[in-house]
Amino acid sequence: MTNWQHFTLGTLPVSPWRNGGGETREIISYPPGKSDFDWRISIATIAQDGPFSAFPGIDRSITLLSGDGVHLQALPDIDHALTAIGAPFSFSGDIALSARLAGGVTTDFNVMTRRTACAARVIPVRESQQISHEKGGAIYVIRGEWQLPDGVVIGAGEGFVWSAPYAEKKHAQHCTVKANHPDGLLLWAAVTQQ
Repeated sequence: MTNWQHFTLGTLPVSPWRNGGGETREIISYPPGKSDFDWRISIATIAQDGPFSAFPGIDRSITLLSGDGVHLQALPDIDHALTAIGAPFSFSGDIALSARLAGGVTTDFNVMTRRTACAARVIPVRESQQISHEKGGAIYVIRGEWQLPDGVVIGAGEGFVWSAPYAEKKHAQHCTVKANHPDGLLLWAAVTQQ
């Protein structure tokens, strides 16, 4: 778990949306300190219906963490009910979507990658998974307790994030995460070289 940084939902910095419809808690934006990120992982709270901002040149993935979810629409390209917790949905950031709440406030896990620099996949894990270091990424626990190497245990609302310049890595690094009970659910966002 070299270079992995622990985080909890409650300690992430909060940025309210300009339109007042929600807020974002950024887990990582890479490279650090640059507004033109190569990749970014965050957790967003959607409190009311409204548009998603367009991000030209960016590929996006959104996964419901809590709440009843949202209906995402940009006809004729996208008409998707994001209502299953832990089921990632990928789409192009070039498209400006509208989001309509299916019920109350929802919380979502978001991954954005600049398609000329890298790509990402978000993998729901229910039992155990070998996690590879890749170019970077994060794990985040939705449900249950999870066993990590070196006796580390994390629970709901906790995760780890890591980043490393791809050229500096001599060998791929791996570790295994394992649910401590059968109802566990964890997300792994793996950022890979394009």
